[in-house]
Formats: sequence, C-alpha cells, structure tokens
Amino acid sequence: MKKPISFFLPLLILVSWEIAAILINNEFILPKLESILVVLIHPFSSAYMMGTGSLVDNAMASITRIALGFLVAAAIAIPLGVGMGRSRLTHDFFDSTVQILRPIPPLAWVPLALAWFKIGITSVIFIIFIGAFFPILLNTIDGVNGVKKTWIEVASNLGSSERQMMAKVILPGAAPTIWTGLRVGFGVAWMCVIAAEWMPGTTVGLGYLILYAYNFGQINVVVAGMVVIGIIGIAFDFLFKKVENRWFMWRGLER
Repeated sequence: MKKPISFFLPLLILVSWEIAAILINNEFILPKLESILVVLIHPFSSAYMMGTGSLVDNAMASITRIALGFLVAAAIAIPLGVGMGRSRLTHDFFDSTVQILRPIPPLAWVPLALAWFKIGITSVIFIIFIGAFFPILLNTIDGVNGVKKTWIEVASNLGSSERQMMAKVILPGAAPTIWTGLRVGFGVAWMCVIAAEWMPGTTVGLGYLILYAYNFGQINVVVAGMVVIGIIGIAFDFLFKKVENRWFMWRGLER
C-alpha cells in the first residue's frame, strides 16, 4: 500500500495546474480541471469528441494495435535472442546488424513504413513492432547468457540433450530477464503506438484523438487522452509486476 507522501506531488501538480489555469484563463493554453474531468467521467460518450468516437473506442483501437505489434515482436525476438545467447555463431552473424539498427528511433522508420506498407494499420503495427523488438531481444540474450554455468554443467553431466537443456535449464533460468524485456518492450511500444497513430490514414486511436482534438482547439480532450494513456500504461505495468512478483520471486531469493 502506498504511503501518504506518494500522493503529495500529484496533488500539488493538480492544485498548481488549476491555479495556473484560472490565472491564464485560456482553455486553449491550459484547460481547467473541470473541463478535463467532464471528458474523463464520460468515457463511453462521443459528445465531446467531434465525431472521433468515445475515449473507450479509441483506447480499444490503440490496445488492439499494440497487442498485434507486441506479440509479433515477442514471437520473433525471443527465439532469436535465445539463439544468439546460446550459439556464438548465431550471435556473431546477427550482432553487428542488431547494433546498427538498435539506436535508430522507431519514429525514424515512419517514412519507410509508409513506403513499404502504404497507409493503413500495417504501417502502425510495424512501428510498434520496431519499438518492442529490441528491448525484448537484448534482454533475452542477457537472460540466456546470465543462466548460471553450474546449472548448465550439472545438466550436461547428467546427460541432458540440447532440447532438455533448453526446456529445463536455459529458458526457466532466463525467464525473469526475458519477462523484464517484455515489460520494457511493452512500455516502448505503448509510446510508439500513440505517435504511429499520427500517420496519414489513421482514423481512430488515442494518438489520432489527441491530434484531431488539438486541430479543433479541444485541449481539454487532448489532456484527457493523455491521462487515459497514462492510466492504461500504469495498469499494464502493474500486471507485468504482479506476474513478475508471483512467478519469479526465486530470482531475488537466489541472489
């Protein structure tokens, strides 16, 4: 349970925001909390959205896109990471390419995404995929490399095959670090989906909602969309933490 001091800074920010909004008295620059709250307490209503659908509609569209891109990234990054961590030949073959591509920001891929996949959901999913892929890949490699050598030696001395070694030693031992990669990758992907929804042809999603609302001067809707993004991000991170604390408690005990 959070201590009372944890709520002090958020409360201070809200009070400061409201005071500044009253002094500025310009909803386009800084909307009052009341106008933001009106949007937030009607998440299923599209009355405040200028025809862009409700907050829930747009949130579900964003979540669907991130689920697709994130799952594709995990399905490719985890096997590749296991292979690079387990095989020196595989590592040497892919490592230089990974190190070149890894520092490139996901949004730098937007022009290529539009050129390759044209306007549509595929381009959005590609940007999400890029954002999630490298954190998952690198953590998987680190997880495999971090498995205790004594565990591998004992399993090898007992006559374990490579398949048994992988199923009983490597993957379970690397699982906590892989899970951390999934958690970090999801966070990056969640940031990417918002920006990716600003691409041409997108007509729904929280990113689209924020840009559309700004164009019509609805800054209260912009802020409400940002709040929803934060809430969803915290909710998913909480789920990742709960799974980590339940399934991987042994990682802390064995240190």
